[in-house]
Amino acid sequence: MGLKGKILFTMIAASVLAVTLIFYFLYVAVPPGQVQGKYGIQIAFSQLTFSNPVGICSAGDGSNSLFVVEQAGTIRVFQNAADAAASTVFLDITDRVLFSGEQGLLGLAFHPNFSSNGYFYVDYVEPNPTRTVIARYKTLAGNPNGADKASEFVILEIAQPFPNHKGGQLAFGPDGYLYIGLGDGGSGGDPLGNGQNRLTLLGKILRVDVNSPSSGRNYGIPADNPFVGNALGYREEIFAYGFRNPWRFSFDSATGKLWVGDVGQDQIEEIDVVEKGKNYGWNIMEGTLHYKGGNQTGLELPVYEYNHSLGYAIIGGYVYRGSALPQLRGAYVYGDYGSGRIWALAANGTNTLLVNSNLTISSFGIGENKELYGCAFDGKIYSLSAPAILGLLSSTPKAINGSACPGATLLQQTPHR
Repeated sequence: MGLKGKILFTMIAASVLAVTLIFYFLYVAVPPGQVQGKYGIQIAFSQLTFSNPVGICSAGDGSNSLFVVEQAGTIRVFQNAADAAASTVFLDITDRVLFSGEQGLLGLAFHPNFSSNGYFYVDYVEPNPTRTVIARYKTLAGNPNGADKASEFVILEIAQPFPNHKGGQLAFGPDGYLYIGLGDGGSGGDPLGNGQNRLTLLGKILRVDVNSPSSGRNYGIPADNPFVGNALGYREEIFAYGFRNPWRFSFDSATGKLWVGDVGQDQIEEIDVVEKGKNYGWNIMEGTLHYKGGNQTGLELPVYEYNHSLGYAIIGGYVYRGSALPQLRGAYVYGDYGSGRIWALAANGTNTLLVNSNLTISSFGIGENKELYGCAFDGKIYSLSAPAILGLLSSTPKAINGSACPGATLLQQTPHR
């Protein structure tokens, strides 16, 4: 090679190295809250900030709007566009909500026929006496971005004995019924035994029919609910039981499976794929560990768990069905409030660390575009991104499983069952 060739080769090599280093520092050595693994987490709407956001969802009406639940009692709405400049108040019930610790406005779900009936449902904690309220509201006439506060119709109220473990998730299933997540009522260790007590609604996932109220109720009981017609007094609203604090659940839009993140007590955070009538163990079990006395026969173990070396408060997520991150399609993406980590649990059972952030993640949600969003207590809405340099650094993200990362234990080869 001649002198000119060597010089040209050196210049090309230097340029490639410089570009590689630029991408490395852009996508790996970036400020806290950004890329720590092979994926990134970025602020999705830079001009918007929310107060104590605990939920984000879309209405499914083709409007491309996103709704953010603020714990103090406000729901705000904005257009799902990166340059969104402002959000507006959709509903304000701060005068009704007990906002303290884990209490507040905690859940939002839109009726499957929202575009025609304007109905949506909320879960909030109200004081004097302290109780969970499941209520329906209606939008203002001719304004799908504004709610009629006076239209409240209370579906259900549940007395709350302690100030923590409220659950709060609401979602309509593929069957058209409303699913309601309730924690065990609080304190520590479930002192009232609510998780295993089918005479109470606490520590359960409920399924009710909001379209066909039955006599004496503002809702109906689906005929195939597991305890319909029982002679023991078990609550017929119960779909599944044995939960400590199901902080976020979701339905896989492709399979209809119900995925639940259940926050643990002392050692374990767990993911369950929930089926009708089954017992998910709390407080006999904490994950796969025996917690206190009780018959362990017939209990459903989690499909995945991790211990508190990796985080201490799971944030249930979604099975990703979007198009922006094709490597994640079909994986269950979830996070942890305590550690700021976000993982993906693949259909083959591999658990992958996507991001290790400093965020206090509070919830995940899906837009009408099927893309995943997360909110955190810094007031921002985030989205995941795959670095363009991914192919140069590694063909796949790092897999974190029981052998690679102490505390993460794969319980099944596949989470689908």
